[in-house]
Amino acid sequence: MIYFDNSATTLIKPPEVAEATAYAVDNFGNAGRSFYDAASVVSREIYATRMEIAKLIGCDEPLNVAFTSSATESLNMVIGGLVSKNDSVITSVLEHNSVLRPLYLSGCDLCFMGCDDNGNLATDTFKELIKPTTEFLVCTHGSNVTGNITDVQGLYEKCKANGITMILDVAQTFGTIPTNVGMADIFCFTGHKGLFGTQGTGGIIVSGEHDFSITKTGGAGVNSFDTFQQKCVPDIFEVGTLNSHGLYGLQKGVRFVNEVGVDKIHEKETRLMRLFYDGIKGIKQVRTYGNFSEKDRLPIVSLNIEGLTSSELAERLWTGYSIATRAGSHCAPLLHEHFDTVSMGMVRFSFSYFNTEDEIRKGISAIEEITESLG
Repeated sequence: MIYFDNSATTLIKPPEVAEATAYAVDNFGNAGRSFYDAASVVSREIYATRMEIAKLIGCDEPLNVAFTSSATESLNMVIGGLVSKNDSVITSVLEHNSVLRPLYLSGCDLCFMGCDDNGNLATDTFKELIKPTTEFLVCTHGSNVTGNITDVQGLYEKCKANGITMILDVAQTFGTIPTNVGMADIFCFTGHKGLFGTQGTGGIIVSGEHDFSITKTGGAGVNSFDTFQQKCVPDIFEVGTLNSHGLYGLQKGVRFVNEVGVDKIHEKETRLMRLFYDGIKGIKQVRTYGNFSEKDRLPIVSLNIEGLTSSELAERLWTGYSIATRAGSHCAPLLHEHFDTVSMGMVRFSFSYFNTEDEIRKGISAIEEITESLG
């Protein structure tokens, strides 16, 4: 199998991730619940995972890193804990449903930044959308459809100047694109993509003080006689038994990223993406989506072939060439409406540090053969 679906999940991971997860299954107790060895060691390793995450993003306080099951849960908890129906919120047409649906559910007054024909976010419209009641900007760092990177630094400067809290979805970029704590107030991440961790891991990184409402409550292992959940970070987000097995694997994945270096990972993934794009961009029947003139972008190439739906193309790639891709709408409905691809979808090729140039060439060859077969 040639695996080009890394934006969904990184299937090929550093071997130590699986080794650590398997070790944890046999050796970890419940973190923060007692003093025996199996409970003490898991508490130390979860804190060590916080330290690796904090190091990667440049956060001075590891306890500002809270763990959840996914970026989806993180966004739901943050948006549900901060946004009310009386707030005005700015977001964008690039967003995943993990951003859009919690915002719709909040009942807030919602405004959208649009994008151009290449999917570049119209950040110059941000100031026009600000209202006296605007409290939050919620947006993605990088599009999971086009691979375009958002100018989050520029947006954050505008947010700070206008007293707006910025919540950043880094599900696609964390571990793949250099990301630092000075880019937003709150970051929501997943563990199983660019961080090479296991599925069922994710988290929230908080910078500064924020008045979160409690959206999930129960046992936390501390302050058990209090009527209500503690509102400090990370306790407000960490209820019940943490996925310590997965988090120990995540620790090894993030350590791999820290040791190799995000810049080096980004350089290789970009080289693979450019090799693929250059190989297919001249094929007449192929249409690609996104801005490929920018130096910095995610290692994503989404495309369609004239005469095929995205599902038909993805099926041919799999059955004929054992190439795994992602067809459909990628949970980003507004962007597909913008590109008029609601009915046909797109086929997304997304590359990883563990892909090879030989695999890329086989992908190009497959696209060439499929287009030739259509006449």
